[in-house]
Amino acid sequence: MSPGRLSVVATPLGNLGDLTPRAAATLREADLVAAEDTRRARTLLTHVEARPRVLSFHAHSPASRLETILARLDDGARVALVTDAGTPTVSDPGAELVRRARAAGHTVEAVAGPSAVAAALSVSGLPADRFLFLGFPPRRGAERRALLGEAAQSPFTTVLFESPHRVARLLADLEAAAGPERPAVVARELTKRHEEVRAGTLHDLAVYYGEHEARGEVTVVLAGAARGAPSPATPLDDLAARARTLLRRGLSRKDVARQLADEGVSRNEAYRLVTDL
Repeated sequence: MSPGRLSVVATPLGNLGDLTPRAAATLREADLVAAEDTRRARTLLTHVEARPRVLSFHAHSPASRLETILARLDDGARVALVTDAGTPTVSDPGAELVRRARAAGHTVEAVAGPSAVAAALSVSGLPADRFLFLGFPPRRGAERRALLGEAAQSPFTTVLFESPHRVARLLADLEAAAGPERPAVVARELTKRHEEVRAGTLHDLAVYYGEHEARGEVTVVLAGAARGAPSPATPLDDLAARARTLLRRGLSRKDVARQLADEGVSRNEAYRLVTDL
């Protein structure tokens, strides 16, 4: 029996007109579509008049789902992997499927197309000859502070993803780590009807999104650190800067201490830090 074929298919960020002819043909020829969100996948499949079987496959799928897909490949099936939007396996599930399929001798092909990373960089106005992609940052704790510190100190433009209801906090944290004057861009709802690309300093963007609720998919692009920029602040300095930012936003000292504690700082340390400011 001939080996199966796994096609990693990039799908539109929002505008269905961005689907490539090759991607449309691949979806029509597929025996199975492994989709992060089956409802979105079915909308796309209807658009191109494709009628394959659709199987849910996302970060929280049981291990048996991966085995089911691999078994179909073993049977010689043509499987298309799609995510909610953009290119699969880029800050999305699917990398293990690609590894396992290739190890089993199946053909793995990229059906290239839209990417939120490339799209945001292209309209950011920031250097993109070299860039750092960090995906979705951790929500709290030392791991989050370390990742944002890496973004702040990188000499390269940095791209992050974030959910709309957390983007204001991300910008505030980046301001604390990289300084209020660091240029950045927030790209929202790329290719969609309400697309918005807002450029400014981290401080200005943090204030704006602190006052205006972001909606839809959000990509943040941060300018790289200037050559000769100061060395990274100590963790205590990072926390103090974060606390001052929150106080400037009008939060009470009690609320600031509670916010720091929610982000992974010990409660005693948070209250002592805020009291000392």
